Amino acid sequence: MSSQQTKAKKTEQPETSITIKVSQEKLPVGVMPPDFPEDYVVGAVTPFLLSSEFVGETPHLPMIDLALSKEKAVPVQLWGMLYKNWVPNPEEEGRSVFMQGYENRGPDNRRKRIYMSATTPDLIDQKYRPKIQLFYKRFLSDSNAGKPMMKHYFENYYDLYWNLHVGAMGDEIPDEVRQFSEGFNATLGFWYPTTEMVCKALMQARATREVLKAWLDKRVQKIMDGKQPDEDSTFVHYWLKNGQLGENFRRIDIVFECFHNFLAFSQWANMVYNVAAKLEPVHGDPAVRVRFDQVMKDPDASDGGAFTPLDRLVMELFRVISPNGGSFSTMARNRAMLGTAFSGIMTPHLPASMSPLHWQNPTEFDPDRFKSAPTTVDNDEAKAHQVGLARCPFSKASFPVKDGRKVTMTNSAFGAVYSEINGKAVPLVDTAGYAPFGFGYRRCAGEQLTVEFIKEFLRHVWKEKVSFSKLDIPVASKQPVNPGTVLNDDIAFNKAK
Repeated sequence: MSSQQTKAKKTEQPETSITIKVSQEKLPVGVMPPDFPEDYVVGAVTPFLLSSEFVGETPHLPMIDLALSKEKAVPVQLWGMLYKNWVPNPEEEGRSVFMQGYENRGPDNRRKRIYMSATTPDLIDQKYRPKIQLFYKRFLSDSNAGKPMMKHYFENYYDLYWNLHVGAMGDEIPDEVRQFSEGFNATLGFWYPTTEMVCKALMQARATREVLKAWLDKRVQKIMDGKQPDEDSTFVHYWLKNGQLGENFRRIDIVFECFHNFLAFSQWANMVYNVAAKLEPVHGDPAVRVRFDQVMKDPDASDGGAFTPLDRLVMELFRVISPNGGSFSTMARNRAMLGTAFSGIMTPHLPASMSPLHWQNPTEFDPDRFKSAPTTVDNDEAKAHQVGLARCPFSKASFPVKDGRKVTMTNSAFGAVYSEINGKAVPLVDTAGYAPFGFGYRRCAGEQLTVEFIKEFLRHVWKEKVSFSKLDIPVASKQPVNPGTVLNDDIAFNKAK
């Protein structure tokens, strides 16, 4: 048979396009209200409807492969809240470490090390703890007792948020900044851009974003000029000192991180609510209440492990609650149809934390599991060889901070960044069975701050004899917390007299 005979016949392509006409009654209806702004439909709704989100595998090692990239890994309907023209423009408008691929972060994950230089345990203890304690004093004040509590959480949260970042509270925060904060949070929680609530919230955030950025830029300049009182109690101070306004942490990136962190810190509210729910005496978790009563009698006892009893209690609460559902990634495409550019894959957190492959008793509430769990210090080259790897997936590297402290940011064999303070390592649990903050180089940069935030919550509850009760109310108000999560505001706190 000749080669000419074996060739498939080439399909003749029509010179004109083919149009398939669909009658009016068969067109999509009821997808969204008809009065949505055109730019919102084009920039948020259409990409969202074209996008997909897939569930990835549950990791067996505490890392995510580089093939699952963090580059522009943001759910597509949120871009318009972050950027002017509804699409990412990081070169001109700023970027966050949370949406940048490993290969673009500078040597040895440099951008993340700079970010984390502002959230090390020594700073939390010496600089940020008073701010967190003031937040709980206001949030859990006598005047708020007996009422749905999450409303009062958010009345005080935005002051804490901006106080940590730029040292601003109360009247120092413009109305437009508060409006952006509320719009951002509502967009995250209610999630679906086809709803009127999300449309209103996202457009509110867009309308106030430029005022927010201008205000933030002035606050950054104030810290640079040494005119901000207690400037070394702000994140921005350490990002300036340790990033030195270089390519891995530019000034516009500092501004961007300051408001993008609403996404990173959104799990705080979810965690506060769910811890309170577990401590509630009628509908809560008896095992959690028993452990809480035991631990708080001597929360900081030195019992030989890397973590105190209170550390372990809070880590176990994060393991079983898992306020952040997963790590979102983008994927390289070999073949793709329309819309796949907007899609991503989620590496789930809770299934890893509850897997019997990682724990003998995954469904039990057992904070003592962390007495023997591997840490970032344990996971070195020898550990990589032990699990069958020829070399460390991530070579160990050190980044000494430049702000005058004796602090070095280093990493485990699986990429998780942690700190060494005055020559002593402050490790993290580094096993795939502890997944609430993600895995490896993708580990949450604010993990230790978030753990301390909940530790202070429990300390305040114990000290002030706070108790929680589920409210019997016909219709509870809805409080958006982290992405895709809206809570019923149906728990109140009370104080023993």
